[in-house]
Parts: sequence; structure tokens; C-alpha cells
Amino acid sequence: MKTIKGPAIFLAQFMSNEAPFNTFESACKWMAEAGYVGVQVPTFDPRCIDLKKAAESKDYCDELSGTAREAGVEITELSTHLQGQLVAVHPAFDTMFDAFAPAEVHNNPKARTEWAVNQMKMAAKASRNFGFNVHATFSGALAWPFVYPWPQRPAGLIEMAFKELANRWKPILDVFDENGVDVCYEIHPGEDLHDGITFERFLEATGHHKRAKILYDPSHFVLQQLDYLDYIDIYHDYIRMFHVKDAEFNPTGRSGVYGGYEAWIDRPGRFRSLGDGQVDFSSIFSKLTQHNFDGWAVVEWECAMKHPEQGAIEGAEFVSSHIIQVTEKAFDDFAGGAADDEANRKILGL
Repeated sequence: MKTIKGPAIFLAQFMSNEAPFNTFESACKWMAEAGYVGVQVPTFDPRCIDLKKAAESKDYCDELSGTAREAGVEITELSTHLQGQLVAVHPAFDTMFDAFAPAEVHNNPKARTEWAVNQMKMAAKASRNFGFNVHATFSGALAWPFVYPWPQRPAGLIEMAFKELANRWKPILDVFDENGVDVCYEIHPGEDLHDGITFERFLEATGHHKRAKILYDPSHFVLQQLDYLDYIDIYHDYIRMFHVKDAEFNPTGRSGVYGGYEAWIDRPGRFRSLGDGQVDFSSIFSKLTQHNFDGWAVVEWECAMKHPEQGAIEGAEFVSSHIIQVTEKAFDDFAGGAADDEANRKILGL
């Protein structure tokens, strides 16, 4: 067994135009003072990183890593959640998802997809330059509007959607493979990869590409009412990254999983700061440790109620208290005795 690394935190939800989160250096310092030892970097935020420069220059990556270390943390991984989303967008979401891309590709889905694919390929090279072997992203979605089968889905629709999704991702996965980096898809509602079955569909469509892996975030499974502990037992060989995020599900006679179009604060299923929700993190950390997960435990703060800085401060202590320092000996070693084949045969009466 191996000890999970952490605590780390995803910077995406914290960066802003106000200090201390208006620069990478000051954000890292704040997180270090809050108790974190690592930060996950959103490559879509220019306040954190210049992705193109990171793809082209290892010296730049070394300098950015040095900035983080001087602030008291290390960079754990890179993220392309927004760019990955744009690899595959159903036309129903074109207008809303244009906001994730630069203005010059707005109202041009083809150009936007090409931009996103190029971003992903740069992220593969940047991850290599940092010395990482895992990368966080979203899959995007072509079939999500058809998640509830009414009217009845035409035969072959979902198979065609996953074939196209795989065709878009395979060249990207190949570039990541060339750079020795796994692509860890966050399994997330709104993505075509949103549970175990859909991950399996995608994996099969890619020909079981060896770089297609999972970013595990139990909060999204609580909102789907999926068994997030059994998920670890089933897919632990693919889980290479871990977002530590809490959630709760409190259905009523008026609303359930779909949420009634309510705002987050009023939905039966909602994200919470660590320790305020229903996720059994003790069991999650135990299962991940049992299955030799040796990556980072990365806090992702998303809460409709609690201030992000309070959530971050509490989150560092929460994760630290859940990380299991693995044992190097059995608890009953004191009662053991030396043995050899002759002694064992005698014990068995052979």
C-alpha cells in the first residue's frame, strides 16, 4: 500500500482580480499558510500560467514550479477542464460554451473545437515539461441532451455519439501518450463521461486507449445516487486523480435528482464544503489506500453556502486528518513466530 499525498487544492475557484488571489504567487502563499502542500493549476486562467509558454519551455515550467515552492507549495497537476469541455459540444450549448473560448472563435463551432484540441495537445507537452504523468480534464458531451430517453432515442444514436467522441479524443490521447501522461477525465454530469457505464463506453470506443483514465470526485456520484464506494472497487485500476469534494442529497416530495431547475442553494442535491455534506470520506480514503492510489488528494471547493476561504482553511485540516499513513507491519506481528517448511508441515500434520 501507498500513502496518499496531500492536502492539495484546485485553484480554479479561488483566482480573481482581488488580492491575494490575483496572482499565482500570492495565491500559493495563502494556500500554504492555510495548510496546503500542493496546488492544482487551471491552465485556462492566465493569472496562473501561460499554457503555450509551458508547452514550449521547460525553463518556464521550472520557474513556475520554483515560484510555487518558494511560496510553500508544489504544483501537483495541470487542469484543462474548460478546454476539454470544448472538444465536444452539442449545438444546444454552443452559445453558453462560447464563453470558455477566446472571442475570435465565438459563433464558429469548428474553429472553437480546433482551438480546444490544440489547447489539449499543448497541455500534454506542458505536463511533460513539469514532470507530471497525470492530467485533469473534462470529456465534453455530444449525447448529454439525450440522457433521459424521451422521446425514445433512435437506434444507434448513443453509439454514434461515443464513436465521434472517441474519434475526437484519440489523436489527443496519442499526443499525451507520446509525452508519457495519462488523461484523467473527471466523471461529471453534463459530460458524456458521467458514470461508470459511460466511461466504459468511451474506453471501448477508443480501443481501450491506455492513457484514458479517471479523475474520481464522489460529490458527483452523490448527486446521481450512484454507489461511490463500489465505484472505487470496480474502477480503481483507472483512478489516477482524486478531487476531495463533499455533497448532500435530500430529496423531498417536490424535487429529487433533477433539481427542478432550482438554484444550487435550493436543490435537493448540492455541493458542500468538506465535512458539511454526506460523503463517507473515511471509507473513500480507506478504499483508495487499499487499492494503492498514490496520487494527490486535491480539495475542490464548491459550496452554495460557505465562504471559499473558510472552506479552504477547513478543507486542509479535513484532508490531513483523513490521509492514512500506511503501516509497514501487521498489527499481530508481536504474536508471530519464526517458521520454515519443516515447522509448517508439522503444524499441518503432514
